[in-house]
Parts: sequence; C-alpha cells; structure tokens
Amino acid sequence: MTTAARLGEALRQAADHWYAVPGYPITEIGDAAGAALPVNEKVGLEHCLGHSLTGRRAGLICKHVGLNACADPLIQATTRGLAAGVVVVVGDDLEARWSENAQDSRYYGELAEVPVIEPGPENALESVEEAFRLSEAYSRIVLLRVTPPLLEGGLRGALLPREVRAAPPAGVGLTHRGQHQRARRGTRALFRWSTGSRLNRPGAGELGVGAAGGGSRISTVYPPPSGIGPTPIRELGRPFVHEHRQLRAPPDEGEPETYRARGRRSTLCPGCPYGPTIALLKERDLVPVCDTGCSLFALAPPHSHGLAGYGLGSSIGVAATSTGIALTGDYALLHSGINALIEAYASDTPLLAVVLQNRCLAMTGRQEVTDITPFLDWARPTLIDADDRTALAAALLPPERPTTVIIRGRCPDGARYGTVDC
Repeated sequence: MTTAARLGEALRQAADHWYAVPGYPITEIGDAAGAALPVNEKVGLEHCLGHSLTGRRAGLICKHVGLNACADPLIQATTRGLAAGVVVVVGDDLEARWSENAQDSRYYGELAEVPVIEPGPENALESVEEAFRLSEAYSRIVLLRVTPPLLEGGLRGALLPREVRAAPPAGVGLTHRGQHQRARRGTRALFRWSTGSRLNRPGAGELGVGAAGGGSRISTVYPPPSGIGPTPIRELGRPFVHEHRQLRAPPDEGEPETYRARGRRSTLCPGCPYGPTIALLKERDLVPVCDTGCSLFALAPPHSHGLAGYGLGSSIGVAATSTGIALTGDYALLHSGINALIEAYASDTPLLAVVLQNRCLAMTGRQEVTDITPFLDWARPTLIDADDRTALAAALLPPERPTTVIIRGRCPDGARYGTVDC
C-alpha cells in the first residue's frame, strides 16, 4: 500500500467528511480519502465547520497556497469555537516543484493560534486521530503538515481508535472580547500539551522535526515544546522551530468577559426593516447561520436566534452542511459568499439563502454597495420588500432545493444600533 493510500485510510477512519482541492503534493491523499471537491479551499473549510456544528468530524486537504484562501475561517474558528473536530491536512511544496511559491504553512499556527503537527514516518498514522482529539479538546482547527520527503517514503506504526468527544462551542454568552480571552486560555493550555505530547520522540544528538530525521524527533511544532535548548535542529522548509524555540505561552487575561458582566449588548437599530424577517425565522424554527454584519444582531435580544458564522461571507458555506439556512448581507455575499452559493446550486443542496439587501455597509459607515440582483439571475432569486409580510411568509420555508430570497430594505436615516440591558 502506498504512503498516500495508508494516510487516506487513516483520514477515512478518523472523520466523517473530507474535502480536497488537488495539487502537489497532496493530490493522491485526497483521492485516497475519497474527498469531495469544493469550489475552493475556503468553502471547503466552511463546509467542515458546518459539519462540526452538527457533531460530525470533517477535514480539508490542500496544498500550501490553498491554505491562504482559508485564512479568514481558520483564524475566526479559534475565537468562535468548534463542536466536533476539524483538521486541515496541508502539503508544503518545499522546493516549488509544482507551485508558484514555497511558503511554509507552519506560520499559520502562530497567526491563528492553532496547533500544528508535523509527523514523521513513524507517527504519521496515529497523528491523524490525535489531531482530531486535539481539535475537540481545545475547540479549534488543527493543522497537520505533510511534506514530499514524508509522502515519498514509507509509513510505520498503527492507527489510533476513533474517540469523538464533540461538545458545543463554549463561547455562548461571551462578548467578542470574552471569546478572545477564552481562546487565549486555550492557547496557554496548548503549550502544556505540546511539552507533554507522546508524539514527540526523545533521543540523543541532533533534533529532527517531522520527516527531517535526527536522533530525537519533534512533531508538535506549534506551540513548540519547552526546553529545546541550544541543540541543533534539522527541519524541512524555513527554520520555524529554531525561530520559536524560546516562545512562551501568552499571559492569562483573566475571566472571559460575558454580556451579563458588561451589562449591555448591541442590537438592531430602532426601526430596522429586517426585524420581521428574523422574527419569522425564529417563529418557524428555521435556525440561520448568521454572517458578519447586521445579520449577527439576530443573535441578540429580542430575537436571540441563530448561530454565528466564521467570518465575512462564511454563512452560506457553513449553513450548507449544518442548518440549511443562511442569513447574509448583500456585501457579504459579494465579498466571498457567492462562491458557496454557486456550489450549492451546482450540487442541488437544500439551502435557503436569505440575503438582506440594504445597499450599504451599515456597520462601518454606510458605504454604498452595488446592486447584487443583476449578478444573481442564474439563481432565480425571489425579490421581496422587507415590509411585505405576506411575501415573507410565503418565501421563508424549509428548503427542498437551493433557494435564494433577496429582502430589500432601507436603513432608517440617522439610526444607530440599539442597546439592551443584560
């Protein structure tokens, strides 16, 4: 059995769903895992996050340049949190053999505060299940970095049994600052995990990272284990571990801030035309994934309904594999949500995409947004005025196929967000 086939077997055993965008050096891994092809890597990761929210493990397989497209949901997920595990298997083309550059994906670990595991041939198979367990324990995505030297050799060792420990995201009731504080506490704990991880192999002589060889071996490259010292380090790509050998855990920022402790929470502007839309979704128990923007106010009183998405333009991709209901703004759709909408129609996914068209960026100064309707003729959207209760009632129904409803409204002149006491 080839290395890619054995790794694919480990991936299939560890998770319910896999997505992959092919490219050197991970094409054969995606094939072996039976991965589905998403419209792009960002949408693939959003699908994984949707599966996670429903308690199903999922993963994305991509090459290093594809990981760039995932930056927004990758980083947002650390603050937002997960339920079931999500792992990204990223293949780094170290010498730009078949790629436009030779970047090192491990630096995303530091940027997103997510664990990065770089296995060697003796622990690559067990690292797959370990990555999913880690994702569930610390409620964030885990990166599993693979390189050509690993994939061109053989793998030893055995698979770990699957142990799913999914739990709802822990950030409910926290302010944005509180969610950051909660995530930072998780990052502190990751430093302890790395130092004590059984994926690292102590030994004598030169320290090797992943498949780079050496007398002793490190696989938990971010956060790095403590006590590396001045030992020479052999690694593949840039000197990431060498640069981070003295890295320490971030300080404890105290108890995560809650809305109750702060005493107030922002909500829809008085007179917002979209209140009836959100109220009807709640009345019919249609749970939307809410995009960044005014859609997020659906989560606040008086409605307190829906799930938060994972960055601007993420709601449709996440909803397609979770609740089936996306609540997004016209700019969020133009920004990056339209890719997932195209895929939903191409795959005939039951999805209700509710687009709040106010023709402006209401949360950042009401900058004008172009009219989206000419660019959505292919979706045959239903156009409704926000105050047309009869049309809303007829359109906001559980989806049997991909459906787009554009609700047109105008922000009240001079209005500012409302505030409610908590």
